[in-house]
Amino acid sequence: MALRDKLHVMVVDDMSTSRGLITQALDEMGVRCVDTADNGKEAVRRLATRPAHLVISDYNMPEMDGLYLLQNLRTTPATQNVGFILITGKAEPRIIEHGKKMGMNNYITKPFSVQDLRTCVEAVVGRL
Repeated sequence: MALRDKLHVMVVDDMSTSRGLITQALDEMGVRCVDTADNGKEAVRRLATRPAHLVISDYNMPEMDGLYLLQNLRTTPATQNVGFILITGKAEPRIIEHGKKMGMNNYITKPFSVQDLRTCVEAVVGRL
């Protein structure tokens, strides 16, 4: 069984269009076990009952942005080892550096292609 058949991904973005684009790209990669949340607080709640292998999160969201979500994941024993990819419209060095210090595994900027996302994901979880 290939990794893509076992991989469970949580996509977190407050924009339904963005969630759809990410989910569609994952589907094109063969990743079928994908959950979504429209903000960081919802993601934390859902991950508490069904942990994921990888979280792909937008940076700029209301209530809890991507870095606060990352902080929450890294300080919670059940989710501290979850892979984390930050998606951002602007890869501002201060945001990326802060994310790396907090344990972010990778990041990608918008807009991205399916191949860009595949490369980013595979750098974290291995070859799909």
